[in-house]
Amino acid sequence: MTVNTPPEPRWWSHRPTLLRVLSDLLAGELALMRPGIVRRPQPWPPELDLMADLGADSLELLGLAAAMEQVLGIGCIGEERVLANPRLGAWLEAAAAGLEDGSGMMGFRTSGSSGAPKRCAHALAGLWQEACALAALFPGTRRIVGLVPSQHIYGFLFTVLLPRALGLDPARAVDLRGASAGAVARQLEPGDLVVGFPDFWRVFAPVAGALPAGVQGVSSTAPCPDEVARAAVAAGLARLVQVYGSSETAGVGWRDSPDVDYLLFSYWEAGADESVLERRCPDGSRRSFPLQDRLAWSAPGRFRPVGRIDHAVQVGGVNVFPGYVADVLRMHPMVGDASVRLMRPDEGRRLKAFVLPRGSVPPEGSLDAAALRAELSAWMAARLPAPERPAAYSFGPALPRQASGKLSDWIIDGDT
Repeated sequence: MTVNTPPEPRWWSHRPTLLRVLSDLLAGELALMRPGIVRRPQPWPPELDLMADLGADSLELLGLAAAMEQVLGIGCIGEERVLANPRLGAWLEAAAAGLEDGSGMMGFRTSGSSGAPKRCAHALAGLWQEACALAALFPGTRRIVGLVPSQHIYGFLFTVLLPRALGLDPARAVDLRGASAGAVARQLEPGDLVVGFPDFWRVFAPVAGALPAGVQGVSSTAPCPDEVARAAVAAGLARLVQVYGSSETAGVGWRDSPDVDYLLFSYWEAGADESVLERRCPDGSRRSFPLQDRLAWSAPGRFRPVGRIDHAVQVGGVNVFPGYVADVLRMHPMVGDASVRLMRPDEGRRLKAFVLPRGSVPPEGSLDAAALRAELSAWMAARLPAPERPAAYSFGPALPRQASGKLSDWIIDGDT
């Protein structure tokens, strides 16, 4: 049976929206090519020169063009065209022309880091199916306030497709990523939908002040702690909707209270295998999707995530793999072995590392310990994006282990 949804829109016909998506895409790719390099602030104007203003060389331009083709599902724009037209406006028009005759597919990079990030392909028709389902959750929305990048699947769904599913002018999606939580609160209007993430909602509640009527929020990319969700509503949000999903699946379910389980969107069903979900696509076909989390089912269509299958943890809304980060640390010539874990709640919300140095262990508080920390921090900054970099380093003659021999947690040293 075909699922009845309106035909998907030509979202790229609104040039400011396409410019935002393309700028986010290119900025994200450059950040991966150059870890640790400060990015040029956005928004980027169409006259920006990718070579003169961003310093991209010819090989980087080719990599950026390939990423644009893969994400937008368009044909090859050609090496000569890329190198001859390094201005963003020229790339914008090339992208628009390619989308007119495109594949109808979009590709989104996984937010996790496993050494070989992958792209997850989605049919635009399936994304539009979700946008229409989301629109039913937010009737009366007058404006979308985006705080997330639009080249990721969450940002694309909520700041590019959802405005159209709600019947809004695309210009009613505003980008406030450069603003502090307090500044965002002061710019809100009645009927706004704020597209945020757990770390934003954590700092939003204390500074929200008196909010206009009917302001709603949505959170995704990572589990939103119950106390954070409750504080955001207590601060004046009409409600905070949490969406569960991933780059691989897109949105799977939602809830608007931490006291209830997630509800599957109507086109999803639990598979016979508990690690798989079944989706009914708009054309009537069915697809199986492997899950990244274990789900506990309380009733048909009702579930709670109960832990990652792939051992990822969340840092700033990004899935990171501590084992991979430890592997990068072990590549340093001064590191004999390393263990990386997520900090305990009382320590912070970043990764921490315990390092077994080659040679002697520098005494805590010594200049040698400070020098080794600085060296390792610089090493990791040159190789990994910020969410993957440990924020604290401890040193010792052996990695901390339980009596059974399994690696165990440790207390962060005072001088980190």
